[in-house]
Order: sequence, then structure tokens, then C-alpha cells
Amino acid sequence: MDWFFKKDNEKIFNLKDLDRKTLMYRVMPHFLGEVMTKYFRMTVEGTENIPRRGAGIIAPNHSGYSGFDAFLLGHHVHKATRRTARILTHHLWFLSKTTAIPMQKMGFIEATKANGIEVLKKKHLLVLFPEGEFGNFKPSIQRYHLQEFKRGFIRMALQTQCPIVPTLILGAEETHINLAQLKFTKYLRGMVLPIPLNVIPLPARWHIIFMEPIYLPYKPSQANNRELVKELCDEIREKMQQRISQEVAKRKHLYL
Repeated sequence: MDWFFKKDNEKIFNLKDLDRKTLMYRVMPHFLGEVMTKYFRMTVEGTENIPRRGAGIIAPNHSGYSGFDAFLLGHHVHKATRRTARILTHHLWFLSKTTAIPMQKMGFIEATKANGIEVLKKKHLLVLFPEGEFGNFKPSIQRYHLQEFKRGFIRMALQTQCPIVPTLILGAEETHINLAQLKFTKYLRGMVLPIPLNVIPLPARWHIIFMEPIYLPYKPSQANNRELVKELCDEIREKMQQRISQEVAKRKHLYL
């Protein structure tokens, strides 16, 4: 796939010779990723913290309701490392073949613990949003306030002995404004929907920060230690929240 992810000053030649699937699932996502990067005037910090080999969990905050954060994060992980991260995604995308097949071809997989463990055992990078849909669809009035973390990513890291890279995405909160959140979890697992103000993305400046990797100094058997898992999860969440607050306070000229 290296031929596809060229440097910014290189061009992709012979597009007419590529098959339809390659154009649809490789060339177009790359093209859209570059267009969106320029539209959001995106800057990226800390790419040296992304593992160049072996398993690793990239754990970002989740926001903006559109899913742009997942798409652009995967795009920039590949640009920095030439590694294709697998992204755990809401199970509703996999209810039919119409949506499941395109998602799978672009590196998205259904968000289950079993799928995450399988990816990590194969020594791949895994993108996992600890806030889940409650972070993605939270009202904009709560922007940059991390929601409660699900603890599966801690258990996965312990079981596979891989590092966790806390990651911050700034800008998605202002790109798509969410007025409120509708919860239907009483009727269907994970069923939370946004009430968006805008569909066309606003040109907010984006900034992605890959923080230093965290290596948990515990044996795989500790994945069943509920108190330890909760403590580790809360520590990582607090660390991310502190850095988010610092970065938000520094921002100027958000839309200019």
C-alpha cells in the first residue's frame, strides 16, 4: 500500500489503470483525508509517540458526532507511520452488508472486545474511543469535557501487554455543533443519537496530539482486577482531561 500513501509533494500516477475497488476504498479516502486536512488547517503533534511496530492502542477523545475524528485520525496515523490502524466502530454500521463491507475495507471493525484483542494479537495498531457514543454525541455545551471511559481498553492493553497512546483531538467539537442527545439505550444497546445544528462542517482549526505512550506495569492476569482496572482508567482519563483543558485555553482564532 506504500504506493498509495505518497508524500505531499508526490503524485499518484496511472489512476486509469487502477481497479474500481482500489479507487473507491484506497484512493478516494486518501484524497478526502488530504482535502479535509487542508480545510481544517490541521496540525499534528507527537507522532513520534505512535509505535512503529507491534501492537498498540491509540485512545482519543470522541466528539463532533460526524465521525470525522475517527477518519482523520486513521489518515494521519498512516501518514506518520505507514501503518494502517484498525478502528473500532459502532456496531450499527455492521447491521447490513451495505454498510459493513465498505467499513471493513477501509479498516473499520465492529467495536467488541474480541475484535480488539484479535487486532492486537496480530500486532496491529488499534484506535479505540474510550468514551464511546456518549462522547461522540454529547451536546456541544459539554465540549471538551470527557465523558465516562469504558474500561475495555485497559483490559485489552493488560491482556496483550501493549502500550496505550492517549490522544487528543481539538476542533471536532466546533466543526459540528450538537444541540442535544437522545438516548434509546433502554430499547437498543448503544442507541444514542445527536440533534445536530449543522450538517455542513464549519471550518474550525483542528489539532491532534499524540501523548506519550503508557506501558502498564502489570501482568495479563490483572485484567480481571476490577479495582485496578478502574484506577488505571480514571488516571488516564484525568491525565487527558488536564491536557485538553490546557490546550483549549491556549487556542486563538478558532475559525480564522
